[in-house]
Amino acid sequence: MTSTASLVEANSAPSPIPVQSPIQSRSQPQVHSQFGIGGNQSLPTRKIRVLGVPLDLGASRRGVDMGPSAVRVAGLEARLEALGHQVTDGGNIRVEIAETLNLGRANARFLQQIADTCTRTAEAVVQCLEDGMTPLVLGGDHSVAAGTVSGVAEFYRRHNQKIGVIWIDAHSDINTPETSPSGNVHGMPLAALLGLGSESVAGPNASPAADVPESGSSLSPLSQIFGYSPKISPENTVIVGVRDIDSAERENIRRAGVAAVYTMRDIDERGMRAVMEEALSIAGKGAAGYHVSLDMDWIDPEDAPGVGTPVRGGATYREAHLAMEILADHGRLLSFEIVEVNPVIDERNRTADLAVELACSAFGKKIL
Repeated sequence: MTSTASLVEANSAPSPIPVQSPIQSRSQPQVHSQFGIGGNQSLPTRKIRVLGVPLDLGASRRGVDMGPSAVRVAGLEARLEALGHQVTDGGNIRVEIAETLNLGRANARFLQQIADTCTRTAEAVVQCLEDGMTPLVLGGDHSVAAGTVSGVAEFYRRHNQKIGVIWIDAHSDINTPETSPSGNVHGMPLAALLGLGSESVAGPNASPAADVPESGSSLSPLSQIFGYSPKISPENTVIVGVRDIDSAERENIRRAGVAAVYTMRDIDERGMRAVMEEALSIAGKGAAGYHVSLDMDWIDPEDAPGVGTPVRGGATYREAHLAMEILADHGRLLSFEIVEVNPVIDERNRTADLAVELACSAFGKKIL
């Protein structure tokens, strides 16, 4: 499935909201890290707050709960500071441990506990934005995105603005409990954010395409964070890099009205630049900016072996960096998250190191 939306100009967004800006002056002196990793970037620097969410309840394979530690060990803070950013670590969101819990429903395992964690994450993200900082969230499995995006959407909702979402992933993560073949909630967060599988309570980002009522409220604990659903508009939602979609998810994508889906074939045929330029324009149309949710399994396992659900045929090392560099060039990033780093199956922390590199590119690192 490829994009049916036309290319629009990024400058169609409303004026920035009158809150403390997370972006600082270009004149701030560059900080050099203890690792000797300098940086060169021409964008305004930011105040960034790192939030870890060591959640693995949403997946069958264990280990992604160690992802935030692995990314920190790879030098995330120091390498961003080397670009001139001011970085603080907000610690980890509290997460329950699977061994202490009941499984819950077989078609949505640990749903309530995941929703509780995502609610805590959303509240921390709102606080981060209120403090004038850019949230950088480290998962954990991809179900944490329901919390991250809910927090960003809620903050801008309070200022009568909506956000876009760019979902970069090998999978579309738009199952509901009724369509999921596994019952793993990390395959459902985008469905929850778009209002599928929940009682529809009209929010400020709602549109007729997104307002999909369904009896049973199967995803309500996850979709109803802050008491309304959907959190995001389908016309500002873009999926990039998918190559493994469950059969029922195809119908869910159509039913939700997702604006554009760029598969790996689209990237192969059209190139990363064309895809990312269109994706950013669609996500940003009429929005304050966009959240980027980066699942490391989007990248080919040759370059990112330590991920929760590896799938062959992903983006190359350079394609991944180019996507992040183009994202930085546009300068409309509201928040960023990296998920599904699994040190248990990684090789000498290669995947976490690449995650840090990509974060640096997304926050403005240049080759020259």
